[in-house]
Amino acid sequence: MERRPARVRILDAAHELMLTVGLARATTKEIAKAAGCSEAALYKYFASKEELFTRVLAERLPRLTPLLSSLIDEPGRGTLEGNLTEIARQAALFYEESFPIAASLYAETQLKRRHDEALRKLGAGPHVPIEQLAAYLRAEQTAGRVRKDADTFAAASLLLGACAQRAFAYDATGERPDAEGFAARLARTLLAAVAA
Repeated sequence: MERRPARVRILDAAHELMLTVGLARATTKEIAKAAGCSEAALYKYFASKEELFTRVLAERLPRLTPLLSSLIDEPGRGTLEGNLTEIARQAALFYEESFPIAASLYAETQLKRRHDEALRKLGAGPHVPIEQLAAYLRAEQTAGRVRKDADTFAAASLLLGACAQRAFAYDATGERPDAEGFAARLARTLLAAVAA
């Protein structure tokens, strides 16, 4: 008999199916079946497939959002280079794992449109980490560790965009740059442009 709670089984099944068949083809019926529960039981925990997707991203992939939230709340903690390196490392791993899940959405325009609308209603989406990183950099501006004239939105977009591009560009080569070294180089380069 399965001992894991139903919510955990559903998240695990959703994560596995989204990785193997893609988000577009992972139906709630298939997810429920893989979790060993009914589709009605799935909807007791998650209002929609989109909500389930956002919970998979938040609970089964590297934890980028909590890291950014904690840094926004405590600017000046640690070194700026260390913080940017850890952000880049988490982001590189997050995009590496989320890219195969979300990529299938781009094959079906109507599904992508519905999915984007549902994410907006949930206050989620790919723009959120950029906004959070920009907020962290603004907090560090106030603390005097980021130049007053630095464009925090552009800096956040550059760092996270590079991490997303690492997942996309090197997927076909099988030679993706190591997340640790990539993150350190990226953080040093960005730091040279924004540090006070």
